[in-house]
Amino acid sequence: MRHFKLTIAYDGTDFHGWQIQSNKPTIQGEIVNVLRRVTQESIILHGAGRTDAGVHALGQVASFRTQSALCAAEFQRALNALLPPTIRVVAAEEVGPDFHARWSARGKIYRYRLYRGKVVPPTLWRYVLHYPFPLDEDAMRIAASRYVGPHDFAAFAASTGSEDDDKERSTVREIYSSELVRSEDGEELVYTVRGRSFLRYMVRKMVGTLLEVGRGRLTPDDILRLYQLRDRSKSGPTVPPQGLCMVAVEHEEAWRLGPS
Repeated sequence: MRHFKLTIAYDGTDFHGWQIQSNKPTIQGEIVNVLRRVTQESIILHGAGRTDAGVHALGQVASFRTQSALCAAEFQRALNALLPPTIRVVAAEEVGPDFHARWSARGKIYRYRLYRGKVVPPTLWRYVLHYPFPLDEDAMRIAASRYVGPHDFAAFAASTGSEDDDKERSTVREIYSSELVRSEDGEELVYTVRGRSFLRYMVRKMVGTLLEVGRGRLTPDDILRLYQLRDRSKSGPTVPPQGLCMVAVEHEEAWRLGPS
């Protein structure tokens, strides 16, 4: 049995998220269909994270195992030849048996783009949230720094749909870095966050809360209060998915076997 790692980029606009769903197009479903066609095996594909409907990726990571004799480069060529053009395998490599896209991950980087100009260029509307209204950007930057460190992010997470599950799950997460900057052309506010793992909708709620700070409805110090309240109704709204992109997933390098 051989093990492979894929690094995947995709435009999530036309898909119902990463995870396979019956009768709905998903990123995982499209890739699994091609892998099963190429290998004639019942392939199981593990992703580093489950991006939601409409969310994009530049560096999603997935892993699978197979008895196929194909090398990593051949898998990459076959996948890119048969997948829709909105999904690209940007890298493929053979790895050791201990590698797992999700469980071996040591960090993830997400980016959210806010377009501040009056008119969104038609080439960008799928990838940004348009917000041309006044914002206190300095306060937002201070608030963004309040996310760094280990905190209880219960106020920034979506419900699992079960009160019992909500009570039992840990909502403590560690954020390594959190930064809000203007893009080089000055037209966008770009929020970049790096952490070990994230709760569902967590980044989108964090951005929504930053917007509330920018509007003056919350202050940077309210971020600390929200950790204590653990009440998702007190934080900002969940912003739309199209501005969010999974930029990269960081893994331990010990699992590499070398070039394929």
